[in-house]
Amino acid sequence: MIAILKRETRAYFDSLIGYIFLTAFFAASGILFSVTSLQYGSTDMSGMYSGLFYILLVLIPILTMRTLSEEKRQKTDQLLLTAPLSLSSLVIGKFLSAMIIYSVGVCMTLVYAVVVSFFGAVSWLTVVGNVVGLLLLGAAFISVGIFVSSLTENQVIAAIGGFAAMLALFLIGSIASIIPVKWIANILTNLSFSTRYSPFTYGVFDFSNVLFFISAMGIFLFLTVRVLERRRWS
Repeated sequence: MIAILKRETRAYFDSLIGYIFLTAFFAASGILFSVTSLQYGSTDMSGMYSGLFYILLVLIPILTMRTLSEEKRQKTDQLLLTAPLSLSSLVIGKFLSAMIIYSVGVCMTLVYAVVVSFFGAVSWLTVVGNVVGLLLLGAAFISVGIFVSSLTENQVIAAIGGFAAMLALFLIGSIASIIPVKWIANILTNLSFSTRYSPFTYGVFDFSNVLFFISAMGIFLFLTVRVLERRRWS
């Protein structure tokens, strides 16, 4: 797994995807920070963290689109599938490499909090809660993107498919609001990524939301392993 992790992390910068993702993330978070905090002289950064949800819908599919689709296109997936390496280790290695790149971007938001602290008191508990929420949301989205990438050999299709899947997980809450059957609406609301993420932006650390994102991550990584397992024996 360590070998896969190192290989994939290096590949992000060999293909420029890592640079593109980090540059876009820094630019987007910087603009949101300026518009929601600096412009009003406020130490409240919840607006920036809320806005980053929508940015991730676009950026994470770009980060994950090549994880498995490129292996399939170049036929190197056959080498990986027949190598003395468990499929779980392969998938987790690719997942962790994407998380490393993503985490670098997320940690940059702590710098903004330091900047704001020179002008007023910052609720560090709220900032930490936001960062944890952003990491959990990103982990779940990355697992979704890797799963979609395992279904195709075309990176563009993987990116579009990842965006569509993440958008659907975002819109579940809106769909629930128009469903008249209450118990169905409640189920859909509880499955909404935006509903689960929103409390973190206000510093509310709900264990059920933490468990939700960890479970979603585990489910999609498990499904990815099953896809590769089926391909191995086909």
